[in-house]
Amino acid sequence: MPEHAAEETPGSPTREVRDFLRRRREQIAQRWADEPVFRAVFTVSRDEAVEAAKAVVDALTQVADAARVEDPDAAGFTTVREQLARMGAARSRAGLSTAQVSSELAALRPPVENLLLGDLAQASADHARDCATTLSVLMGTLRVVVMQTALSENQALIDRQRMQLLEVATPVIKLWDGIVAVPLIGTLDSARSQVVMETLLDSIVEQQARFAILDITGVPTVDSLVAQHLMKTVAAARLMGAECIVSGIRPAIAQTIVHLGLDLGTVVTRAGLADALGYALHQLGAGIVQPGADGGVGLR
Repeated sequence: MPEHAAEETPGSPTREVRDFLRRRREQIAQRWADEPVFRAVFTVSRDEAVEAAKAVVDALTQVADAARVEDPDAAGFTTVREQLARMGAARSRAGLSTAQVSSELAALRPPVENLLLGDLAQASADHARDCATTLSVLMGTLRVVVMQTALSENQALIDRQRMQLLEVATPVIKLWDGIVAVPLIGTLDSARSQVVMETLLDSIVEQQARFAILDITGVPTVDSLVAQHLMKTVAAARLMGAECIVSGIRPAIAQTIVHLGLDLGTVVTRAGLADALGYALHQLGAGIVQPGADGGVGLR
């Protein structure tokens, strides 16, 4: 259903507020530009804050024109959502709590309400009250939109940072020409297991690795889902032309794997990373030289 205000009669509170916002656009923007939620975000110049405030007034005008003053999803808010998200997120990053950001947004209403009541000085008390109520609802909806958008942006930032941490916490180490290893430490969940697979496969291609070692010595527990991800990683590595070796399977994890009925018969396993590296070197035709008289070791 298209947004329109056909059912609103001339002089209704919603239309009165719409016309007021259009008429007083400049004055409202000038007053808002000095409020912290604008002034602290748009810092290049005051004119920048004024223009940002005008965009918000225009959005509110469009929402009032559509008679959807209570709807945070009204189309009028679409054009300023990015700006509103920037405002809310910036104040949050400045250390303000959600309640404090909400209070700063609430502070935008009194300057506008004072202008509205001034324009309605000759109107009836009931009409002035109805218009003020409509404006209050519209400003409350603006607060909801800002908080929703800012929270969504913050969550997206948290998700990106979490993914970056997963990548940092999942390094792929080149141990030898043709041999790479992923030492896993901490709990494995589906998201991290997926990162492990993607990072390892990329390294296999980049390093032209023939052997990939998954060392799970530092993984406290393995459930069926994690075990399935490990099996998928092994299978994917094979498709990329590399043999995957799982090392560091501790007794408790071994018992869990057996209890879950998982078949690791086709997977090469070794007790520790050193054993896995020794196996890979042997397969590459390199042997480990035993300690000599000088106590050194090497390859042959």
